[in-house]
Amino acid sequence: MTNGELHLSNLLITNFRGIRNLSIERLGRVNLITGLNGVGKTTLLEAIRVYAARGSFEILNDILYSRDEVVESIDEDKDIVLSPDYSSLFYEGLIHEKHHVSIGPISDKDSLKIETIDFEDLPQSKQELFPKLTSGNHQALKVTFHDAEVSVLPWLSEISDLSVSEFISPVPRVLRRLSFGKENMADPIRCESLGPGLITNDTLAEFWDKIVLTPQENLSLKVINLTGQNIERIAVVGQKFSRFLRSNGRRFSVKIEGKEEPVPLKTLGDAIIRLYAVGLAMAVSKNGFLLIDEIENGIHFTIQQDLCRIILEAAKKLNVQVFATTHSIDCIKAFSRAASDGEESDVALIRLEDLNGDLRAVEYSEEELRIATNQHIEVR
Repeated sequence: MTNGELHLSNLLITNFRGIRNLSIERLGRVNLITGLNGVGKTTLLEAIRVYAARGSFEILNDILYSRDEVVESIDEDKDIVLSPDYSSLFYEGLIHEKHHVSIGPISDKDSLKIETIDFEDLPQSKQELFPKLTSGNHQALKVTFHDAEVSVLPWLSEISDLSVSEFISPVPRVLRRLSFGKENMADPIRCESLGPGLITNDTLAEFWDKIVLTPQENLSLKVINLTGQNIERIAVVGQKFSRFLRSNGRRFSVKIEGKEEPVPLKTLGDAIIRLYAVGLAMAVSKNGFLLIDEIENGIHFTIQQDLCRIILEAAKKLNVQVFATTHSIDCIKAFSRAASDGEESDVALIRLEDLNGDLRAVEYSEEELRIATNQHIEVR
């Protein structure tokens, strides 16, 4: 993506998790996603994450494990293990050929597709990797991008009625970790994701390692000081791993103006940690995507406009396309006012509506958003 271009100027999602069909005609550089609880806002973020990773099984597994969408299987030692329930990736668990997942531009060019195939339909060279899978209707999960095969993963189950995994066969341990076909892997797009909860020290440290002593480090300081703390410097202390701590041994300390001794970052409150996480995530998302679930979470409405202004400026400067969900009318107003203050901010508001099982996107341009907020029109 060259500077000024968007990875996604529009979006079509079909048969992905709770979304049967969703079409968004216009996306901006910064996109606010709103709608009722359970309508599919987080699922939309997950779809973009999968698209950016080009269907990486690490990302697919992370999404499924994070929501406890797993099935029990028995390994060769007769032990019960938990495997990702890949049927959860498909709308209503339907996994036959007419219900493949598709995520990408509306034009269908460069779309990512996820589907299931039978092992016997694989090339013989790949079938030979599965000598112990000799019975049942074993399936594999196939991912393609722009009509080029990316990878195939053993489904590790027998499929009954083409809907759910009802019986899991004993599978060698090596096959549970195996995917193949990556010689055609398309380049992924950088994509960072923040959930509604507090970020861990591990993830904060990973972000910090990528931007320390770079110009982007100043962005995180600018965001964290929105609360008026006057933090001069931030440092990571401690070892990466520690036998004596329950979690990662790396911890954050801050130097506050007027105080001689540094203090732990976590003593400053959850809002400070959330702001710092947003600043770091924006900095490390250069030339990629940034996904933020419930962006207003823990952040007082009085500083939301300043935060929105920084996000808009940084998104343009760092060439980041932002997708953020929100339930807050204060947050929507803050983005509208921040967009009005700048030039070419390119903000889009998308409200998701469930119409008798069909998901519809109501799109507001920057000008329509400004009018709606000035006229107190409900847009959530």
